[in-house]
Amino acid sequence: MSDRHPDYREELESDVEEELEEPPMYKVLLHNDDYTTMEFVVEILQRVFHKSPTEATRIMLHVHKSGAGVCGVFTAEVAETKVEMVHHLARKNGFPLQCSMEEA
Repeated sequence: MSDRHPDYREELESDVEEELEEPPMYKVLLHNDDYTTMEFVVEILQRVFHKSPTEATRIMLHVHKSGAGVCGVFTAEVAETKVEMVHHLARKNGFPLQCSMEEA
């Protein structure tokens, strides 16, 4: 194609950039309880949220001391999937671990 009309290309690129918006992001939180073991929470953080052992332990201790803690920030669909995965794995292993999401 010819570059005879570079103004059109710039105009199209500008229009596309204006139409694109960042999707809303959501925090996924774990909630402390008196029954779920600390080891299981660390395992969840590693398996579901891909945290290193050190980061998983840090988040778990924060959840334990504060009552809740952020595991990550994701688009709505990814956050919903992570919450469902945590609940499924917790129930499968006999734990009442709660996980929720809220707008970041």
